[in-house]
Parts: sequence; C-alpha cells; structure tokens
Amino acid sequence: MIRPMLATAALVLTTTTACGADATGDEATTDGFPVTIENCGAEVTFEAPPERVVMLKSSAVPYLHALGVMDQVVARAGEYPADYYDAETQSELDDIPLLTDEMDTSGHLQISKEIVIAEEPDLVLGEVDNLSRDTLDAVDIDLLEEPAMCPEGIDDPGFDDVYSQLEAYGKVFDREDEAAKAVADLRKRVTDLEKEKVGEGRTAAVLYPTVGGGVTYAYGTRSMAHPQLEAAGFEDVFADVDERVFEVSTEDLLERDPDVIILLHNAGDPKEVEESITQLAGAEDLTAVRNGDVMAQLFNFTEPPSALSVDGLERIIDRFGR
Repeated sequence: MIRPMLATAALVLTTTTACGADATGDEATTDGFPVTIENCGAEVTFEAPPERVVMLKSSAVPYLHALGVMDQVVARAGEYPADYYDAETQSELDDIPLLTDEMDTSGHLQISKEIVIAEEPDLVLGEVDNLSRDTLDAVDIDLLEEPAMCPEGIDDPGFDDVYSQLEAYGKVFDREDEAAKAVADLRKRVTDLEKEKVGEGRTAAVLYPTVGGGVTYAYGTRSMAHPQLEAAGFEDVFADVDERVFEVSTEDLLERDPDVIILLHNAGDPKEVEESITQLAGAEDLTAVRNGDVMAQLFNFTEPPSALSVDGLERIIDRFGR
C-alpha cells in the first residue's frame, strides 16, 4: 500500500553577505554567502553554492530545473514518473545516475546511508527514514527538506509557498535572477488560470485511495489541494477540516457528495486508481461517479507546493472546464 506523504513545514531564509578577503588575507567568499536556511526547525548554513547534490525525492526537480542547476545533482534515488516532466527536464534526469528506486509497501524509499555518503554530496535533498538530518550532520552533509514535508506542517499553504521556495533555492544556489524570472512566470500563469473559474457553482474533493481496497484519505485546508481547488473555482467539500490529510469514511464522502473527485496517486494505472473509488459500496450514489467526473492525478501535481502544482491546476481546468 502506498500511503500519502505526511504533513510538512514552511522554509524560512535569512542571508548574510560577505565578499572580498578578510583581515587575515583569507580567500574571498562568494558574494551573498554565507546563506542560512531555517528548515524543519533547524538552521542550515551554506558557505558557498552546493556543487554535489543527491536527491532522495522528486519534489525538488521543478525548482532545480527552473534555476538551471540540475547539473549539480550527481545522483538521485526514488521514483521520477515521466509524466511530470517536459523533454528537457527528462533529459536532465536521464543524465543523473539512479542509485535505487526501491520502495517499501508504504511508498518509502529503501536506501542505505553508505550508498548516499559514498557520493560525497555537500547537500542531500529530501529526508528518508534512515537518513535523518542528525545522521547526515554527523558526516558534515547538509540536508534540506521541502517545506511541505516538515513535521510541523504549513498552516495555510498556497501558491505563495511555491514562489518563496523558488526564491530560497535561488539564494542557496546563487541563482537569484533565474529565481525571480521563474517566479514572475509562475505568478502570471496562476493569475491567468484563476480567471477561468471552471469549477464555479460546483463542489470538489481531493482524495488518496488505496488501490485494491483499504483506507481512503482526504485532503483538508492544510494541504495544497485546498488552494488548488479554490484557484480552479471549486468549493472544497473538506474546507471545514483543518488538517492536511486524514482518513475519510464512505459515509462521510456520501454525505458531502462532491460534484468532482480528484484522486491522487504515486504510480500505476490511473484507471485502477479511479476504480478504487467507483467500486466502493454506495459509490454509485456519488454525484461525481454518476456523472463520470472523477480524475486521477499524480501526487506531485498537487502536493507538495511546487511548479508542478501549477501544472496540476492547469490539468484540472483542462479536465473539468475547457
């Protein structure tokens, strides 16, 4: 069973600037550095832009691509579904060695710390069970987790979190100009998409079903699903739930009876994902099922906040309105 990823926290960036030689004649530091990131409650300081990056999750890919620093990634692990990426990004990924894509039954990456450490990274992106921040700190390797993956969670996630994360990565990799341009482009896309309001007058729910039978999860206001639905013009039937993700019963789903259902999944056949809902007892009474308004969407097109969330918004609009 692949379970949805747990809730996360915002990333805060502070910068101190140093340039030129110091009083002792030591070598000059890079302009704008050191940079300190507050990430998941820890402070991470970079004396210079990272040069050897290992990715353990796919979430950072759209940010690194937008900044033009994918060539700094020396290895990757996990799943990178091709449907997420354009040809240029996929080509960049193909050039990065894949250490492993082995997952356990809960969808968590299985990789030894020795394999990662052997790559001699100066930065690891994405925390996994046996590669915690403390474990990597012990061998002088920095770790950054996506804001939406920190245990504290984001109180009020939205597209602004995408923009701020891009700006933060721009500071870390010394690509602030590229970050500013990417943010401007994303803001325009979101503004244009919000004008369409294809969901106006309709309700919607975002779920994460268990394919083959089992628990169904729903997403509340602490998830990116909520602002994504609002941007498309839908009324979120779980707008009263102040959680990121939670178990939902068939009875509750029937009572809320959304006009549209979006099903998140990590991999596999979208038709099987859709069938996991349509085959629930009583599902024939759901308005979305009766009308065929059920859409399977890969997880990162909604969560965590990233440029892929904008692509996901566009896909929702294309599916239910254009």
